[in-house]
Amino acid sequence: MRVVQAEDQMEVQVNLVHIIPPNKEMAIRNGILILTKPAEAHGPRLFIDTFFRSLAEARKEKAIGIILSGNGMDGTLGLKAIKAEGGMAMAQETASAEYDSMPRNAIETGVVDYVLPPEKMPQQLIRYVEHAYIQQPKAGPLEETQPETLQNILRLLRTQTGYDFSSYKKNTICRRIERRMNVHQIENAASYLRLLQQNSQEVAVLFKELLIGVTSFFRDSEAFEKLKEKMAEWLADKPKDYRVRVWAPGCSSGEEVYSIAIILKECFDDLKRNYKAQIFGTDIDEDAIEAARAGYYPSSIVSDVAPQRLKSFFVKEGDSYRLKKEIREMAVFAVQDIIRHPPFTKLDLLSCRNLLIYLDPELQKKLLPLFHYALKPGGILFLGNSESVGNFVDLFSVLDKKSKLFKRKESAFSTDAVLQFPVDHTRRETGTFSMRQDVKGRQGVFIPALAEKTLLDTYAPACVLITSNGEILYTHARTGKYLVLG
Repeated sequence: MRVVQAEDQMEVQVNLVHIIPPNKEMAIRNGILILTKPAEAHGPRLFIDTFFRSLAEARKEKAIGIILSGNGMDGTLGLKAIKAEGGMAMAQETASAEYDSMPRNAIETGVVDYVLPPEKMPQQLIRYVEHAYIQQPKAGPLEETQPETLQNILRLLRTQTGYDFSSYKKNTICRRIERRMNVHQIENAASYLRLLQQNSQEVAVLFKELLIGVTSFFRDSEAFEKLKEKMAEWLADKPKDYRVRVWAPGCSSGEEVYSIAIILKECFDDLKRNYKAQIFGTDIDEDAIEAARAGYYPSSIVSDVAPQRLKSFFVKEGDSYRLKKEIREMAVFAVQDIIRHPPFTKLDLLSCRNLLIYLDPELQKKLLPLFHYALKPGGILFLGNSESVGNFVDLFSVLDKKSKLFKRKESAFSTDAVLQFPVDHTRRETGTFSMRQDVKGRQGVFIPALAEKTLLDTYAPACVLITSNGEILYTHARTGKYLVLG
């Protein structure tokens, strides 16, 4: 294979090795290499992370990242981005590396599919790209051709992990199952199901695979700056002892939570107010929650965190950065399943970014009224770039369309959407969840729900909840004495 030094606007060619020139950052868009002069460095320059992230965005599940011998942590966050899009990650076996810190740091993320010496990589690479997973242009054949096998895989996951993925988008689920099949060079889903039944470790790996999402500090930095502006306006007339309550479901390893903590601290300082904040970060991934609680992050975060914020809110410890204690103490992390467990309430801000895109539309329709219920009057909902409040314009008004910031409306609202939501009743204690069994009567009737219904039927008057446009959302008891529904 020929080796050439890459040039700006060069089209990527087959069987040609493109080498990045000195003192240049490289990205790929539509098969074209884009070379730029790197910004002024305030830490180690992370050329591999920059390229891998653009590769993940450009090639999605067809992206492949390989980390070979080298010093530092460059490439670690880029590999995570590739895996989040369904791509493949490979790293050199550390024993064969002259400098092992780059492959070692990549392997320690848990996202690497193959750990091999360089001489064994080509054969594995060829086997991988020749598999049907890579050759199929669209997702969905597993769901269409083997729906029963898919349901059995989801049932096995639910039995062994306690989490139900049946309400996640089948497109995403199928592609990630197919990716694991490709890693094992398995062509048939039924054969992969047998592997899962025989190997609990593979169940754990698939579970992790389904949870992988893209996260970073101040992801979509303009949106975070707009959030800071809106939060400053919100706080301006609050009493001096006000405590801000925030919930970030699906927080992964905590970058989003700490980003919010940092902008709130900056707001407090700008307003010269001694406000406090309590930020709840939750996720179903126990390992991610443990990492979030520790507050340690690789030096590659310098590409996402501005120099002044690094200086003000982080402490350098070896090859890592750790959040300062005042920021860590603003956050409480807990394992929680947003689908089954009750929400945090009386919130000023609810940040649910890039979680809804993985859930099917029916579940989204249940979550958005739940978010409305969890927020205080005028509270802010912060969504991801590809997310919206859909048809729930009677529940939320737009604060900033581009940044996906919404404000809770004080219109009539159907509590029925919340009461029917399949949650477990849970008790919170100092940031962790203490689970108990649902209290049920002998015939399997849920006693609290029955008691609430009895109280409503006995003491509450007949009522109708409507939107500001007169649309009926919910009725209780017999309303025929007062009106007839047309």
